[in-house]
Amino acid sequence: MDIRLHTEEVERQILSPLACLSSSSRGRLKPEEECSVRTAFQRDRDRIVHSKSYRRLKHKTQVFIIPEGDHYRTRLTHTMEVAQIARTIARALRLNEDLAEAIALGHDLGHTPFGHAGEKALNDIFEPGFKHNEQSLRVVDHLEGGRGLNLTWEVRDGILNHTGPVRPSTLEGQIVKISDRVAYINHDIDDAIRGGVLKEDQIPAECREILGKEHRNRINTMVLDLIHSNRSEADEIKMSPSIQEVTDKLRNFMFQYVYIGSEAKREETKACHVVQHLFSHFKEHPELFPVEYFRRIGPDSTDRVVCDYIAGMTDNFAIRIYQRYFLPLPWIE
Repeated sequence: MDIRLHTEEVERQILSPLACLSSSSRGRLKPEEECSVRTAFQRDRDRIVHSKSYRRLKHKTQVFIIPEGDHYRTRLTHTMEVAQIARTIARALRLNEDLAEAIALGHDLGHTPFGHAGEKALNDIFEPGFKHNEQSLRVVDHLEGGRGLNLTWEVRDGILNHTGPVRPSTLEGQIVKISDRVAYINHDIDDAIRGGVLKEDQIPAECREILGKEHRNRINTMVLDLIHSNRSEADEIKMSPSIQEVTDKLRNFMFQYVYIGSEAKREETKACHVVQHLFSHFKEHPELFPVEYFRRIGPDSTDRVVCDYIAGMTDNFAIRIYQRYFLPLPWIE
């Protein structure tokens, strides 16, 4: 028996009846030979980690645009925190940890430069509209490496539905969806306090009393609640009503004091200006595309290619390209 078959047998023996077994995957867009060592979901995880789209996340905004401090979260560190939380919950509930990790690592691959400001800017100017979860699926299906990563159906479903009204089809995907929220609520509080946007005593007293007064306590409370609230093998992953209520209150507090109109967002208008001017410029001058993007015009519309190109940019790269085309350069003798 090869290693993969042994691992699949171990999954059948130890995982919950509600877990998504790698041997029961609905398969890939293009059939391919199985690996002798790794399960299907382990291969998906590895393909994501080795992708250029994943590496670029280290230079994409989480909340603070181009932060100068070394300790602010980026889109990459956010992704890693989501993966860690999701793995902890999946393991405790005897669900498929490899599937949860793969979905978590891939969920934000399609995020724009400048975080949600960049997403809004593209959504406003790209006529079909833009959502980062849909772009993440586009990255793994088509864009990465010029042909996509050919991931399993379950990972693709989890990536697409990690945000929005549709519930992921697997419990592992549902874990990632809620782990994403647990991660960003808590680490954004931590970053906002570090950046002087918030003070700890501004956090609603009820949230501090029930969830905890420190960053680690709040995450621990949410994660333990998710584990203990879902040990009965229900078909939906959710918090207990009491913890969900204060978590929602904490999230609403963050929108009021951090996500909208705070000091952390002072550069968003400029960021939107960069994204939309780049969109218009490349739409008028498609000959400026890198070769791999220029070749896609025809099968895809010019607008679609422009959107893909800009969505893949890091913050710093977008600024450099903007400077190249819109700001005067010094004369060098």
